[in-house]
Amino acid sequence: MKVLHWLDKHMEETFLVVMLVLIACVSMLQVIVRKIPGMSSLTWAEEFCRFMWIWSVFISLPYTIRMENMLRVGVLKDLLPDFLKKIVNLAVDMVTMLSMAYLGYYSVTVYQNIARSNEISPAMQWHMSFVYVFMVIGFFLGAVRGIQMILIHIRDFHKKELSTIEQTMQDAAKEADMAKEGDD
Repeated sequence: MKVLHWLDKHMEETFLVVMLVLIACVSMLQVIVRKIPGMSSLTWAEEFCRFMWIWSVFISLPYTIRMENMLRVGVLKDLLPDFLKKIVNLAVDMVTMLSMAYLGYYSVTVYQNIARSNEISPAMQWHMSFVYVFMVIGFFLGAVRGIQMILIHIRDFHKKELSTIEQTMQDAAKEADMAKEGDD
């Protein structure tokens, strides 16, 4: 059960951090290698970093859904009564889940077309189907996270809804507590 809880909280976050570290290391290595006389630059570095950025976009979709960090106008929702805020949350969750499922469904077609083409990336010689599979994973995981948020909002329907400012203050207090624990 602890593993599932950890995956729920940190799966996408871990992938995003790993990808960011890889991008930074490969970019730095490319700069260093370029400055060494007699060595040619890494022909694959730019393509590798581009793929990592693309993958991080698709993996960040389910992460922002789960962390409720999607772009939205919280001030308008704050003006609503508590009951309507909860209804709006459920409606947004439903639209998000349906959008991710719809995009996931059609991303399979795109993936299949790329896989049939046997296209290879120029520098790294990776099958482009490997690159595009992260699109499918991101959209379907986004749909799963959308379902999860619907269930969470139904479960917490009786709890008081925090305003945007209250939520921001609560999040800041949690971060400060975590930073304090890290210092100890």
